[in-house]
Amino acid sequence: MDKLKKYNQMHILKYEQELNANEKKELYNQIETLDFSYLECFNKKEEKKEIQITPIKALTINEINRNKNEYKKIGLEAIKRGEVGMLLLAGGMGTRLGSNDPKGMYNVGLTHNLYIFECLFNEALRVVKEAGVMIPFFIMTSDVNDEKTKTFLREKNYFGYDEKYIKFFIQEMAPCTDLNGKILLDKKNRIATSPNGNGGWFNSLLNNAEAKKMLEDFNLKWINVFAVDNVLQKVADPVFVGATIKSGAEVGAKVIRKVDPYEKVGVMCNKNGRPSVIEYMDLSDEMAHETGEDGERLYNFGVILNYLFNVDLLYKIKDDKLPIHVVTKKIECLDENGNAIKPEQPNGHKFEMLCVDMVELSSSCLPYEVEREREFAPIKNKTGVDSVESARVLLQKNGIKL
Repeated sequence: MDKLKKYNQMHILKYEQELNANEKKELYNQIETLDFSYLECFNKKEEKKEIQITPIKALTINEINRNKNEYKKIGLEAIKRGEVGMLLLAGGMGTRLGSNDPKGMYNVGLTHNLYIFECLFNEALRVVKEAGVMIPFFIMTSDVNDEKTKTFLREKNYFGYDEKYIKFFIQEMAPCTDLNGKILLDKKNRIATSPNGNGGWFNSLLNNAEAKKMLEDFNLKWINVFAVDNVLQKVADPVFVGATIKSGAEVGAKVIRKVDPYEKVGVMCNKNGRPSVIEYMDLSDEMAHETGEDGERLYNFGVILNYLFNVDLLYKIKDDKLPIHVVTKKIECLDENGNAIKPEQPNGHKFEMLCVDMVELSSSCLPYEVEREREFAPIKNKTGVDSVESARVLLQKNGIKL
């Protein structure tokens, strides 16, 4: 096949003669549909550019409260005009929580059922009630959890949300390679793949005919993107929407004030004059502690993966293409002899695009501060920090009965 020759991956057909007709069909189809261009990042030589990191001003809670009524009015008007959509990143599984189900199906209730999905739908419905209109709701699933997610939400009647305004689409997958850039096989008739990162959502949406149609039918101008694991976040938040529109920025990013200089969150900043997010491990000691004239730390606002993107910007980003991040991981695959292995050490590469890079491709971003205890209760672990336990405490503090 030309595609395999182009990318020097003919070894994928190593077991072709052992496959039956259906198995061959599955493999050929995967080769045809899977995007091999991720492999091109191995050949790209990155120009070393001097990077200048400078602070970016956030819209603080005090400033938001002073103008809250104005922001809310602007945001509600945009929602009522049908210009705002919501997009839930829900491709993950609850493995770290001890569950084999999609993460959104996890039950955080104590005396009654309260699912992660339910928390987010309840918040969406609160805005729907306030605005008096339904809001288009996109849900990105993955190959491994799509059917379970759809079945669960259908059985729960979407927790009262009108099904006509919900569109599912599956996150695109990227091939996995060994450490030398050769694509790995998961089975003799199947390439090993992994999700292409949380930054690939817009391309995945456009590749789904129904989701794309809803985007175009509503002529959406803004999409609020958020992750499934934060059970306290406000979605399609009219005040956030209004503040972003009023600011003239292409992106709004909800941020929290860090609890200490080294908290493990990506930090909003300017990179060479453009809005960006610097990872906590790349923040120097000097930058972590640097303060302004008011005594506030200059790099003190961390992102929580709740963004408002201008749709025109999203189309530009799609054409420009996001950078590909190569991540070295342990990947289950076939060894040279065709035996399935579960490696104990990292044995290959996965390819990811990230939401934070979408911010960097914008001309302007409004960091919008939210109160941690009211909008930030991530569930990443079963116990400890950012866990089911800590989220339950915060839910109860906010008057939500468990």
